[in-house]
Amino acid sequence: MYSLAMPPVTRPALHRLLCRIALLVLAPAAAIPLPAQSANFVPASPSTVAWGYYSGQAKPVLTIHSGETVTLQTLSTCGSPERMIAEGVPASQIPPYTAPIYEQVKDRGPGGHILTGPVAVAEAEPGDVLEIQILKVQLDADFACNGFGLGRGFLPMEFPYSRSRIIPLDRKAMIAHFAPGIDIPLHPFFGSMGVAPAGGKIDSAPPFAHAGNLDNKELVAGTTLFIPVAAKGALFEAGDGHAGQGNGEVDITALETYLTGTFRLVVHKDQHLLWPRAETPTHYISMGFSKDLHEATEHAVREMIDFLVSTRHLSRDEAYMLTSVAGDVDITQLVDGNVGVHVMMPKAIFTGK
Repeated sequence: MYSLAMPPVTRPALHRLLCRIALLVLAPAAAIPLPAQSANFVPASPSTVAWGYYSGQAKPVLTIHSGETVTLQTLSTCGSPERMIAEGVPASQIPPYTAPIYEQVKDRGPGGHILTGPVAVAEAEPGDVLEIQILKVQLDADFACNGFGLGRGFLPMEFPYSRSRIIPLDRKAMIAHFAPGIDIPLHPFFGSMGVAPAGGKIDSAPPFAHAGNLDNKELVAGTTLFIPVAAKGALFEAGDGHAGQGNGEVDITALETYLTGTFRLVVHKDQHLLWPRAETPTHYISMGFSKDLHEATEHAVREMIDFLVSTRHLSRDEAYMLTSVAGDVDITQLVDGNVGVHVMMPKAIFTGK
């Protein structure tokens, strides 16, 4: 999701004060269930988030070894507690770690996503591949938000204004109550998972070779993401939690919410990638990104051809043909500066050894 920057809600100073009092009184830490902590648990706090960027010069909040797991607690992109309360979220439902981050983090931008990390993997060096096994994705709130901003989204000229709404989540039934008679199944995933570039800060919004703001709804628990490493330690970050999303993410946001994720990070010295790839229990996924949809599609199709040649030992002609007859070329998202395309290749077609 490309971080939604809407104009702040105008309200008297008294209203702002009352919102803060409501947060303190109605939302004690015990009211929000937190994940079980471990040695590699990274809570969302002012000292553990990167607001709006990936950076090869960032200091890691934690260093682990290849093969170890890490659990990251993350914020939504729904805005400050005051804004959420103004839009109808009960103060008791807002995780208590939100307010300190909005109050204390001053190093912000150029993007708008609040990412947890970075986590360094000691063995990772430029030229390696980082495997991210997504072991668990936990919903941490009973609401999601969705909205579009002035000049944003895929149809900015048809919707030349800003709108947002709060959408209740039923975490037991795993559905979102979008409107009376409209319930959406939940498939939580992180919109942004990525590693650092070789240099300094880059915007958290456009996805690219470092992965980042992929907004790929296939990357749920049980899937694996592979990213080329460009900086020592890889410096993995995650955030931009989604309870669900449609391909395209056309209004610029998904079901934005709070998530905690557990990941196993594995360094590969014998693999080399240009673009991120992924694997689900049922499919292989190649990806491409560009400002131009045609060029992004070319990248994704070429990556699938290269994957089939290197792993299934097909000729390039055969791989091109197989991608045409068995692969699905999907638009990942159209709204993040660089658009995304991914190719889904079903595993079931490979019946030989």
